[in-house]
Amino acid sequence: MGVLIVDDAAFMRMTIKNILEKNNIEVLGEAVSGKDALVKYRLLKPDIVTMDLTMPELDGIRAIKEITKMDSEAKIIVCSAMGQEPKVIEAITAGAKSFVVKPINEKRLIDEIKRFF
Repeated sequence: MGVLIVDDAAFMRMTIKNILEKNNIEVLGEAVSGKDALVKYRLLKPDIVTMDLTMPELDGIRAIKEITKMDSEAKIIVCSAMGQEPKVIEAITAGAKSFVVKPINEKRLIDEIKRFF
């Protein structure tokens, strides 16, 4: 199982990567924007994507829509800050399968990933 981490904040990408690796989940790559996520999704074909919503170039909602156009079976977990409930609902409507609130709770993230396998 391989994961693509999408977040414009290096600290958040590192945090998620550390959690995944500690739990023996392979990180296939990292993307710094929605636009970068589209390129890396095509290239890496990850099993799961963790997606931030607020990013430059192409926000998470639009990236989710584009990824699900490419792959209707895409498994996208939104990782977003508290207070973003309307955006999270929009993300689920766009095709995301789940969400985890920032700051990331390790058990919650791993439980969400394991739901798909």
